Amino acid sequence: MNLHEYQGKEILASHGVRVQRGIVANSPAEAVAAAKELTAQTGTGWHVIKAQVHAGGRGKGGGVKLAKNLQQVEEIAGQIIGMDLITPQTPPTGKRVHKILVAEDVYYPGESETSEFYISVLLNRGKGRNMIMYSTEGGMDIEEVAEHTPERIFTEEIDPAVGLQGFQARRIAFNLGLSGNAFKEMTIFIAALYKAYVDSDASMFEINPVLKTSDNKILAVDAKVVLDDNALYRQKKYAEMRDVLEENPIEVEAKEVGLNYVDLDGTVGCMVNGAGLAMATMDLIKYAGFEPANFLDVGGTADAKRVETAFRIILKDPNVKAILINIFGGIVRCDRVAQGVVDAYKNMGDTIKVPIIVRLQGTNAELAKEIIDNSGMPILSATQFQEAADQVKAALA
Repeated sequence: MNLHEYQGKEILASHGVRVQRGIVANSPAEAVAAAKELTAQTGTGWHVIKAQVHAGGRGKGGGVKLAKNLQQVEEIAGQIIGMDLITPQTPPTGKRVHKILVAEDVYYPGESETSEFYISVLLNRGKGRNMIMYSTEGGMDIEEVAEHTPERIFTEEIDPAVGLQGFQARRIAFNLGLSGNAFKEMTIFIAALYKAYVDSDASMFEINPVLKTSDNKILAVDAKVVLDDNALYRQKKYAEMRDVLEENPIEVEAKEVGLNYVDLDGTVGCMVNGAGLAMATMDLIKYAGFEPANFLDVGGTADAKRVETAFRIILKDPNVKAILINIFGGIVRCDRVAQGVVDAYKNMGDTIKVPIIVRLQGTNAELAKEIIDNSGMPILSATQFQEAADQVKAALA
């Protein structure tokens, strides 16, 4: 589950991480009020207006701007709220901005130059360990740094038996070229950041940039946080941070009815049971020369009601030109699935205007094929993988 910047900063601050302070606003008027309150709290004279969307690269898309007075706060807030922000991490049409973060200016003059760093905590899936990835090249796309100057990226792996050790935090601060109070501040920052990551059951905390201020403080200017969906049952307060406005509405609807659905860009809708078979089915569609329109796993049950719900969700995508149902009858019998497909088709009447190809294999597969073939419905049946692929190809020819 993705979080907004302000939500990620709330988690960080609650674990003792120093952050760039800010107040959320939903309108230009609220932005001005937030700026006044922030000035009273922090003494900041300038304010940074940040679009709150689940995407990186907001600055490049015009979603992060500096306001030097209250009039500019109101003007910039009016420009950003309601805009369709386009970044390298959004769909081509962009993401609608519903709220902004009015943040303090932390790039104030002082005794030393400011410095920006990149720091993230994530899981190294290859080794089954958490790791801290960091670089002196903060404020830049880490992908660009990895491609052009990989020697500037460091990693620190964490032994799960003992957790983050003090010498590791000190090594990170040393590799970032820090000394004196900034060095001490960074070691405290790293320890608190890692604790926030573990305690919140996150799969990623990415802070870009981490700033060394002109008076040698270390703080998080940004926060991109992803929480592990599988752990939300024990993170109730964080589960409430979910913003469905940032998610695909079809995926949200599917989740509410217990279906695993991921929207894709192709034209062939997929209805399967089991993630492995779903991946194989998408490969089959691509092998036939087409692109899958979705990943949809109906799970271990596929009665008429569940199949009908899956049909309606798939057909919400206007790009779908055909639907391939690929079910292995292990837990669920193929004849029950076939009857469910036929009943769902009858219930939906003329709603279904695209070809339906059903490939059932496993328990009672032959009986299932008879049910489909004798239903009188315009449903194509198959028992073999290649046969299903050929029927998809013929239907879309």
